[in-house]
Order: sequence, then C-alpha cells, then structure tokens
Amino acid sequence: MFALRLRRWSRSLCLAALLSGIGFTPAYAADSEVNVYSARKEALILPLLQRFEKETGIEVNLVTGKADALLKRLESEGRSTPADVFITVDAGRLQRAKEAGVLRTLDNTLLQQRVPAAMRDADNQWFGMSQRARVIFYVKDKVDPAELSTYEALTDDQWKGRICIRSSGNIYNQSLVASMIESRGVDKTEAWARGMVANFARKPAGGDTDQLRAAAAGQCDIAIANTYYFGRLVNSDKPEDQKVAKALGVFWPNQADRGTHVNVSGAGITKHAKNPAAAERLLEYLVSAESQAWYAEVNNEYPVVADARISDTLKAFGSFKADSLNLTKLGENNRAAVELMDRAGWR
Repeated sequence: MFALRLRRWSRSLCLAALLSGIGFTPAYAADSEVNVYSARKEALILPLLQRFEKETGIEVNLVTGKADALLKRLESEGRSTPADVFITVDAGRLQRAKEAGVLRTLDNTLLQQRVPAAMRDADNQWFGMSQRARVIFYVKDKVDPAELSTYEALTDDQWKGRICIRSSGNIYNQSLVASMIESRGVDKTEAWARGMVANFARKPAGGDTDQLRAAAAGQCDIAIANTYYFGRLVNSDKPEDQKVAKALGVFWPNQADRGTHVNVSGAGITKHAKNPAAAERLLEYLVSAESQAWYAEVNNEYPVVADARISDTLKAFGSFKADSLNLTKLGENNRAAVELMDRAGWR
C-alpha cells in the first residue's frame, strides 16, 4: 500500500498542484495516515517512512521537492494544505518556515528531551533530526594539517588562490556566515568574507561534491564542504570517487575556541495539519535510537540524539568539538549574512 501511495504523491509537485487546482482533496482518516512534504531526496527519507508505516500501521504519503518550492507551496495552500509534516535541510530554511507561519508549536516532552536545545527551535516549532558539520578538507600531499586551525585563519596570505567553496547563494555557506556573525559580529565577519574571496582558487561553482573533486583534481588545496558529501565518496563503489576520497583529509576547525560549525536537517508539524497525532508520532519515531543510527549509517550524518551510535565511516573522521550555538540564530542572521557576502564580493 505504501509504494502505491508514494508513487501517487511524489510523482511531481506539478501534478500535485494541478490536482489541487481542479479541486482534488485527499481523504483524511483521523490520524491513520500522515502526509509529508520533504525537501530531502526520496532515497534519504523513504526507508525510514516505510519502517514507520510497517511498525505503526499509519500510512505515509510523501511529496518530495526543492526546499524553497515546498515552502512556497505550504504558504499558498494555507488552511487547505494536505501536509502534516514539513521536512527540510538547514536551520536557516527551518527558521524561514517558522517566520512564514506554516508551522505550529509542539509541546512534546520526548522530543524536547531527545533533541538538544541548540538543535531545535526556541519555541519548539521545528526539531533537528540529523546533523552535519561544515569542515575543511585538505589535499594530503599539498597541505600539512598542522598548518590549519580555524575558519578565520583561511584568510591568511598562505592560502591565496588555494580555496574552493560554493557560492554565496548556497544556504550552507549563508549559515556558516550567520554563525560567525553571532560569535564575531558583522564587521569582523565581513572582513573575513573579503579575505576568503581574495583567497578563492576559482569563481564559486557547483555543489559541495564539486569542491571536493576540484581539490583532488589540483584546482585548489582546500575545500569547504559538509561532512556527509565526503562520506558518500568514501563509501562509493566508483573508482573515481574513491580516488577523490583518498586524496583528501578531514580537518575540524576552531577546536580551541567555539568549535566546528554544525547544522541540521529537521522537521516540524504544519500549522494546518489534518493528522496532528500521527505527525507527532512520526517526529518521535525519527528521533528514536534506531532512526538516528540509520541516519549515520546510510546518510553519513551525525545523530542529534546523544546516545545514538554512529557509523564506522563517521568514526574514521575523528571526534570533534561542535559549536554549541543555538541554530535558531542561523535563520535570524540569514539576511545579514547574505547582505554581508554581497558586500564582500562573494558571488
């Protein structure tokens, strides 16, 4: 039953919009189903939803799409939205959903106990489900890790023309800058951003994996990327991916001060959820020990729950001190971060 319902819902956002436009309304059985809008790719969330359905008997309908498109859809649908749960990546986007008024406050003791305060909304409108770190990757035969220390030190002259990183339009970079604004202030962060631009090896292009490939190919010596992208290369069966992974090392910046920047993928219950009890059960399931371990093993993401086990791949990256900043600040500082990056010439 799940596979059929999944195909019906996730074929495309265009089809769903068309159906709603001609008066299509899903049948709502009182909390015997849960409807999910997910900015996470199907392969990164579907297995958990299938397990949830099997264990609870609650049917799951899934729509996948781009994060911004899904948020706009939630806003436009308003009270008529079929969505009960919204899943998206990056605390900055989760905060946008809160500010758009599409989420509800959830007073759930289990979620508040399992998810650390720094990884959930201050008003409990969204909760982190998995976390990733944005770290420094270095080419092993060109960089001695002893030369590395902090994000701030990447503006030193020794790194001129040696850094690969994504554009300022990327939410992960915006959140990194937003975290620095919170810890260092706008002026110092803008000076850092200008220094980074001066040390770029090339004009920002592509995703995180492209930065890692560029470093391994000799286009730069340092790449900034989220850890799970590297984990995918490490676990890939493709020889070319293995070659990239073997060429690079992982460095955890800012271990002597605030810690490495981390972020989350997360979820919240929509303001106009028709199946709120089922939605709440799903969120509880996603922070269970089993689900958290699955994130680590399959997605190469770190659990948000302290007692969850991590995969051998993540263990091989080493332990690290994470920035304890409440991730709500990433969304609150997002506009200032984008404006700062524009002024710095980060395109």
